[in-house]
Amino acid sequence: MALMISSTLPFPLLLSPKRHQFPLLPFPLKPLITKSNPNPSSKMVVRAQSFETLASGAVNLLQSNPATWHSALLSNLLIFLLGSPILVSGLSPSGIASAFLLGTLTWRAFGPSGFLLVATYFVIGTAATKVKMAQKEAQGVAEKRKGRRGPGSVIGSSAAGCVCAVLMINKVGGEAFAQLWRLGFVASFCTKLSDTVSSEIGKAYGRITYLVTNFKVVPRGTEGAVSLEGTFAGLLAAIALAFVGCLLGDVTASEAIVCVIASQIANLGESIIGAVLQEKEGFQWLNNDVVNVINISMGSILAVLMQQLILGH
Repeated sequence: MALMISSTLPFPLLLSPKRHQFPLLPFPLKPLITKSNPNPSSKMVVRAQSFETLASGAVNLLQSNPATWHSALLSNLLIFLLGSPILVSGLSPSGIASAFLLGTLTWRAFGPSGFLLVATYFVIGTAATKVKMAQKEAQGVAEKRKGRRGPGSVIGSSAAGCVCAVLMINKVGGEAFAQLWRLGFVASFCTKLSDTVSSEIGKAYGRITYLVTNFKVVPRGTEGAVSLEGTFAGLLAAIALAFVGCLLGDVTASEAIVCVIASQIANLGESIIGAVLQEKEGFQWLNNDVVNVINISMGSILAVLMQQLILGH
């Protein structure tokens, strides 16, 4: 019976008791179920180690001594990001860009101490500018953009300091002149801070303002005008910044005194220039930014000369 069925079926192989044999494959079959990672946190560990390495490298870069361009850029970027609310209140966008370049140059030349000195100057100067802003605006003597300084003001306020920084970076005069460039740098910002504070406080609180050349009573905000309140405030500002420079080790105590004296002489000269030449026929080019450059240059040069002639070193 079995023989008859098998002989009559058209597909006898289907009833064959043997399994169908497939040809050997040229590659091994992979299992459908893959092995799970025995340590699922290994990737997180690798990432943490990479972050730690990156952070360690950044810290080492920030602590570079002497400062490098890379450390200056990184330090400046971090500080600008953290201090952006203060920067926005005192500078326009283009002013912030200019200040970033100034900060990078300062850190590269004088390290963290020089940068902190400039930061102190900026904070005090901005605070003085904001004093009684509504009153100043009503009287028409306030700084434009509610006291937010632009690139012209930043450059005009830091030109002498930038020159000192470039001289320091290029080691002009070697070690013998290094302290001179540092002194000139501190003196330039003492001069500018004294000028800013005396002007802003004078416009806010000055009861009587006099023209420096003939002591004629003039309205607040007049070029070349001074007030007792503003002059005293400017002197205190110069003393404060020179003291900060001394604490940071940028200048000695005697050099700090030189910075204060030089700043007051320079500011007097700036007031005379403002009264005699500024806004006069043929001197339209002599705007506030140009006068600022002249002012801080005088303060810086005077401090260097006084150190050489009076201190004798």
